[in-house]
Amino acid sequence: MGRYRHWLHIVVFMIIVGLTLDMEKNPFTPLESPVIMETVKTTDPLYAEIKQKAKKYEEPAQNAYIDKVWKKTPGRNGLKVNVEKSYAKMKQEDGIFTESKLVFDQTAPEIDLKDLPAAPIYRGHPEKKMVALLINVSWGEEYIPEMLSILRDNRVKASFFIEGKWAKNNAELVKMIAEQGHLIGNHAYNHPDMARLSNQSMVDQIVQTNDILKAITGSTPRWFAPPSGSYNNHVVEVSHHLNMETVLWTVDTIDWKNPSVSVMLNRVNNQLHPGATILMHPTAATERGLEQLISSIKEKKYKLNTIEKLMEPKR
Repeated sequence: MGRYRHWLHIVVFMIIVGLTLDMEKNPFTPLESPVIMETVKTTDPLYAEIKQKAKKYEEPAQNAYIDKVWKKTPGRNGLKVNVEKSYAKMKQEDGIFTESKLVFDQTAPEIDLKDLPAAPIYRGHPEKKMVALLINVSWGEEYIPEMLSILRDNRVKASFFIEGKWAKNNAELVKMIAEQGHLIGNHAYNHPDMARLSNQSMVDQIVQTNDILKAITGSTPRWFAPPSGSYNNHVVEVSHHLNMETVLWTVDTIDWKNPSVSVMLNRVNNQLHPGATILMHPTAATERGLEQLISSIKEKKYKLNTIEKLMEPKR
């Protein structure tokens, strides 16, 4: 009986020691009270300085609007200092206020592009350092694989506006474009002069092409580029009624004239601007000059992305 009690005392002692050494249950481990931590933070001069200066760095969001010249124009997100994250970042590093270490949240505009009435789109927001390559396709299938290879190697997403009739005859190329993550838009069915068509013919041109492209890719296009840039108010209204945006351009490569690479580069570089939409086609000139064109745009600190990304208010 005595030996049994002896071993029982040893087991109980070991349990007590184990509980004492468990840091999660150790009564001597100090607990960080949220109230105490909050008090320390709010009385810290650094936290007060960030709060005081935050307003200076804030920028209001800009609503989407219709410009007299450039028509439908996307808005731009505002900026607001995230005081908590800015404080945590500065405190973690050197504990002093540093402008470059401010953390910002983006604030959305009240009026988005989709809230505007029917109007064509020519460009992105005039302060957005991004441009979009608009590639209208109704011929030139022999150049598309190499163009796709160049875009992939340079990690650039473009917007391909594809003619319905061409898509029927080149379904594999359409799939290839879609599979590589490029945006696919509508370029009417057989390259008509849209401004000369009846409203019903306009609808037929767009809907027939959408049906073909959806059958190939599984997605219905949301962006419409009228062939040769020919449009009138009826074209834009029909596109709007079909939940699509009518897209034109601000910079033309004139690649269909088969210019030299230097001529094409100079033309684009001289007209490049924030929010630019750059028109091109699958041509020999574009195949030759695409890589240099992309490099030239990137050297000017512009990002390249799809028309959809260009139209987003995100900075």
